[in-house]
Amino acid sequence: MASDSICIQGFDPSLGIIGPINPLMPGISLVPRPPVPAEIPVVKEIIHCKSCTLFPQNPNLPPPSTRERPPGCKTVFVGGLPENASEDIIREVFDQCGEIVAVRKSKKNFCHIRFAEEYMVDKALYLSGYRMRIGSSTDKKDSGRIHVDFAQARDDLYEWECRQRLLAREERHRRRVQEDLLRPPSPPPIMHYSEHEAALLAERLKDDGKFSEATAVLVTWIERGEVSRRSANHFYSMIQSANGHVRRLMSEKAQREEEMEQARERFRNALLAILAQFEQITAVFTAATRQRAWDHFSKAQRKNIDMWRKQCEELRNAHSEEIMGIRREEEMEMSEDDSDENPSKKMRPDDSALAAQACALREENDSLRWQLDAYRNEVELLKQEQSLAPRPGDSSPRGEQRLPFLQQSILGMQQQLRGLQEELKSKEQEMERAKEEQRRLEGELRALREKLLNHADAVEGSHPDKPEKRMNGCTLTLPPTADRSVQLAVRGPSISEREALLLGIVSTFLHVHPFGANIEYLWSYIQRLDSKISAGELEGLMVRLPHMFKQEFSGVGATLEKRWKFCGFEGIQSM
Repeated sequence: MASDSICIQGFDPSLGIIGPINPLMPGISLVPRPPVPAEIPVVKEIIHCKSCTLFPQNPNLPPPSTRERPPGCKTVFVGGLPENASEDIIREVFDQCGEIVAVRKSKKNFCHIRFAEEYMVDKALYLSGYRMRIGSSTDKKDSGRIHVDFAQARDDLYEWECRQRLLAREERHRRRVQEDLLRPPSPPPIMHYSEHEAALLAERLKDDGKFSEATAVLVTWIERGEVSRRSANHFYSMIQSANGHVRRLMSEKAQREEEMEQARERFRNALLAILAQFEQITAVFTAATRQRAWDHFSKAQRKNIDMWRKQCEELRNAHSEEIMGIRREEEMEMSEDDSDENPSKKMRPDDSALAAQACALREENDSLRWQLDAYRNEVELLKQEQSLAPRPGDSSPRGEQRLPFLQQSILGMQQQLRGLQEELKSKEQEMERAKEEQRRLEGELRALREKLLNHADAVEGSHPDKPEKRMNGCTLTLPPTADRSVQLAVRGPSISEREALLLGIVSTFLHVHPFGANIEYLWSYIQRLDSKISAGELEGLMVRLPHMFKQEFSGVGATLEKRWKFCGFEGIQSM
């Protein structure tokens, strides 16, 4: 009898297993095999151990069935063992699958084997279906067909749950770290109020880049209650610095509005270009529907051309309505902006509005004319179809039913044609009225310009050497050697009765305040008498009279304050 190493190819006596069986070799991780077609059975080889031999089952038989794999399974159930199989023989067979942690053998022919890793269970399942024979004995107690299946063990489930909780903790920690990285940084804490910090904050309030942070600090200080009699001047200067940014914000707003107007102008120009191309396409369809070219097209081609023409006209009308809506919005905005201006300043917006209205009426007139041409072509086509009526010898009822329908269609087309003609005439009359209104406004504008020029020439006078001024209907002629102050006094603006009354009240108020008063204090007093006056108007009136009121600065640094004083008596003495 030949040796086993000669009969079985690939057998290595030093390893005790057959070479091609890679899944059973210890220390090798389980690598998924390429998918094997179902019709090709997996051929298993004989496995030789020191105490026993494992014979594979018939490859034509179906593979042994297994239950559903429990989570974290490291324990296998091994059944069908020979009665004389000891724990050492079982370890010798399954040591090839990996490190065995425990073997729990029953008195019957089955046991439970727990491995160190989960992939070893897959190697142990490979042995399911083998027939084990101990030694060379043919006794029934020394042989049996083993069945390997997944087993449910509490230790495996506990370890798997612990590992899942660990992974969940790691995932939560990773997400928390990622959220911390993505979370914006917390704002710096607000410092406590001091005179030094207030001086630094006043400098930062003047900087446009640091204005937002500085205002946040100022609001926090005011809410904390840092304002007192001692620090009121500091806070007043800081509030005044914050108010100084209003002019900058208004200029930025005006710049953004200008950019928006430019974008709106570009959008309107693009829409006009699109509308012009639509008009060109419509002109192509109009030329194609004329009788000279229309007769050469087939019926299917005419139907397609007619459908395309209607779609193009619908799109063109939608675009023209959109442009008209934009122009109406602009006219409404212009009317709202110019409601408080003089009539002479309203000439240009009205002129542009009339021009826009004339352009819109012209475009609508063209579109109506094109629709009129299209309806005329359709009427001609219907007349041609009506002329192709059924012959007297033809007794088909289809022609007799179609004739009344064509007559009704012609009548409807003629009514639409009359309506379009009337609408076209009304639009032309509106255009003529708009042109007449435009010419009238242009004549008024020219007359107004001539009147202004004549008035300017009359004011200049006829004596170039002697300056001549008019005040209250009287002409004052000043000599060349007149004093500069007298000329400035003559040129100065006239004072109304209300302003004279305000001057008397302000002079009396400042006379009883020898050290002066700021404009806010003075305005709060005047506002009790006249609630309509503003601080700017009051300050402008005082600036116009430098011989009566003068402005002085008091304080140092953050306590710097502008005060107005009455100096009328000093002005009289200097004169």
